[in-house]
Amino acid sequence: MPIPASWSPNLLSLLRIVAGLGFLQHGVSKYFGIPPFPMPLNPLLYTAGAIELVGGTLLVIGLFTRPAAFVLSGMSAAAYFIAHAPKSFFPAVNMGEAAMLYCFIFLYIAAAGAGPWSVDAMRNKAA
Repeated sequence: MPIPASWSPNLLSLLRIVAGLGFLQHGVSKYFGIPPFPMPLNPLLYTAGAIELVGGTLLVIGLFTRPAAFVLSGMSAAAYFIAHAPKSFFPAVNMGEAAMLYCFIFLYIAAAGAGPWSVDAMRNKAA
């Protein structure tokens, strides 16, 4: 039984929330040690953590979703090419699958918007 097309907007919101929470945990790990981050932090990782905290939070609540998702997509692409691609061409070998998937999920959200369960949707109704 296929999923009805009428579910698409709500599933978009759910994708945004789950991806935002997943990304937010990376920033929480870097800044608050929950769970402990597995390596010493350098200025690049502190910057990434700040972007993950702010961007992940914005995505979870659905505020400024398109620009936040676009920035997070770019950051995920940079993470892939800086940290993963030099190890191997293959994402399964270089452990870059998550970065690659986040990049394209966020790019989709930047194009599709926040969905109905978001602050952006509430703001658009009020306007």
